[in-house]
Amino acid sequence: MRALHMVRASRTPGDSVHAARQRTGFFAIALLLLAALLLPRPAQAEDGYDLWLRYRPIPESEAAPYRARMAQLVAPATTPSQQATRDELVRGLGGLLGTAPPLADAASVEGALIVGTPTSSKQIARLGLATKDLGREGYRIRSVEIDGRNATVIAANTDAGAMHGAFHFLRLLQTRQPLASLDIREAPRTQLRMLNHWDNLTRHVERGYAGESIWDWHKLPDYLSPRYTDYARANASIGINATVLNNVNASAQQLTPMYIEKAAALANVFRPYGIRVFLSARFSAPVEIGGLKTADPLDPQVRAWWKAKADEIYKAIPDFGGFLVKANSEGQPGPQDYGRTHADGANMMADAVKPHGGIVIWRAFVYSHETPDDRAKQAYNEFVPLDGKFRGNVMVQVKNGAIDFQPREPFHPLFGAMPKTPLMMEFQITKEYLGFATHLAYLGPMFEETLRADTYARGKGSTVAKVIDGELHRGTLFKSGLTGMAGVANIGSDRNWSGSHFDQANWYVFGRLAWNPELSSRDIAEEWTRMTFSNDPDVVQPIVAMMMGSREAVVDYMTPLGLHHLMGRSHHYGPGPWVEGGPRADWTSVYYHRATKDGIGFDRTTRGSDAVSQYAKPVAAQFDDPAKTPEEFLLWFHHLPWDYTTKSGRTLWDELVVHYSRGVDAVADMRRTWDGLSGKIDPERHAQVATFLSIQQKEAQWWRDASIAYFQTFSQRPLPEGYAPPAHPLDYYESLEFPFAPGNG
Repeated sequence: MRALHMVRASRTPGDSVHAARQRTGFFAIALLLLAALLLPRPAQAEDGYDLWLRYRPIPESEAAPYRARMAQLVAPATTPSQQATRDELVRGLGGLLGTAPPLADAASVEGALIVGTPTSSKQIARLGLATKDLGREGYRIRSVEIDGRNATVIAANTDAGAMHGAFHFLRLLQTRQPLASLDIREAPRTQLRMLNHWDNLTRHVERGYAGESIWDWHKLPDYLSPRYTDYARANASIGINATVLNNVNASAQQLTPMYIEKAAALANVFRPYGIRVFLSARFSAPVEIGGLKTADPLDPQVRAWWKAKADEIYKAIPDFGGFLVKANSEGQPGPQDYGRTHADGANMMADAVKPHGGIVIWRAFVYSHETPDDRAKQAYNEFVPLDGKFRGNVMVQVKNGAIDFQPREPFHPLFGAMPKTPLMMEFQITKEYLGFATHLAYLGPMFEETLRADTYARGKGSTVAKVIDGELHRGTLFKSGLTGMAGVANIGSDRNWSGSHFDQANWYVFGRLAWNPELSSRDIAEEWTRMTFSNDPDVVQPIVAMMMGSREAVVDYMTPLGLHHLMGRSHHYGPGPWVEGGPRADWTSVYYHRATKDGIGFDRTTRGSDAVSQYAKPVAAQFDDPAKTPEEFLLWFHHLPWDYTTKSGRTLWDELVVHYSRGVDAVADMRRTWDGLSGKIDPERHAQVATFLSIQQKEAQWWRDASIAYFQTFSQRPLPEGYAPPAHPLDYYESLEFPFAPGNG
């Protein structure tokens, strides 16, 4: 009734003053609204789900040149892959330019974008672009002229190549690159670019810090979450073309008919995006689900069982990639249980998938139950004698370092030592040893450091990258032509996919380096920042600087100067240099740092475990001499006295304290940098990163103080002048327990 009374009152005579005031009020409000529009506005809140495929509008002042070159989209959609490519271009161009260009069957206006293959596009066929050297997945992006009109062509030999080219083209717009006079030719340097999911059927993710597994096995195969398609889109955008769905510590149940059907449902989602499904296979599956009494790889019944299982899988998944196997490592069953070799086991499974075009990827992360003289030597000792004895469809997957994804390791000595066997790089994208999801640690520099390391296997310039892409041994001993790179995924059910926004960059840089191991991690960081946050130089420059220094900061406050494996037992959370005892010596920290009153470090020289001799002679000579060893690996290879003089002129003890403290200071600097970006980053993502950086600073201080308190009991030396002592006594740090840390088990 009150509202009705007000309406009636507004119509009564003599209310002209009220009306004038009302109009004045409206005018004032309009001015305020206009002023608000002209003032700088905070960035729109985002939750990170879109990853680097955000496709936010290009500012109107910059959009006109792009629109002129995308007046029309000519992209076929007669296959699922073609449809996915066209849908992505419509989505991306529509988001970036405000509206997607009209679709057409052939270019008929100035500024058309034409996408396809010589088979799917008559106009591309008539252009006669040279694409033979692009293979199945490469592409060309070129500015051309058709019937007197300027156009842009994305041409490839296959639908998969056209899709990769489309994502590259969208990346050019996202990073504000010019589109005039384009002539881009890209082809992947490695054939298999794979994510390894350490996901269990329970949805628990081993060493996962982003929630549950994204695979909802209970609802599969009937319910296909839209997230599966977005997962495929994200991977295709960076060139990843394979995925292992389950943990290397595999359950035999993964190979039962029920779960094969579920895997097939995922394969159907991924196929249009050029992504093949692989499965981790438990070596003892013939016993556990097959009813056999043995899993001996030379037993005819076992061989027949694996052949039948492969036939069953390929019937459900015609483009199934093959098996990934962890055997005779950390208690997993394997061929050595029956007195056979790794080659015997791998070849038996390779024979089963070979008729279908499948491959077997056999992990080289092995170490025996017996206490070794040096765990770092075991993979080399077991696999080098088998070089040349694996089937042509077997790859040996080797971790970047010989211990286990530490914050810094020298490159694995197997790289360059097996010229007759294709070696597949295994990086860890999830940060098991680098602060989980809450520490900002961009892994691009670590990946790049390994890939550019020189093995000297065939003289100077024999980099690890040239080993894994086949270049080093191509045309001589390397016959199969199989090449690849794998990354242990950091993906989970968290809305932002990876647990933190910056961990998305590690997924991204892995894919880009798997496509081309020679790329610059700094360039990739800038590319990711522009696509993920902003193209504003005042945002890009400080973020890239943070990213490029972040991994070194983690190394400093966790494992400086070549120290390694100093984390808490089992969960790997937080410092634990005092960890000793238990079932295996090489699961303890004291096994690796070997600190005494006389010094610290693991002697791997010719006078110690002689692990240096597993490297080519020039590398071995460098690592054998502490004066020549790069200081970042000093204590990896040498046990040195506390008063050893480092390159800075400081004693080894003082240098350790300086590094520990420098790492903490670097995190404080990152916090200040990020705080200075407030208002330039959307508030939701800015707030989460700010909170995580505060956690990182607190935990960096914890690592620094706990490590110094422990090692000082051996060095018996004061801290350098100006460096604060630990906040608590050593027994405080030793008393901390974290039985429910995430990702354990």
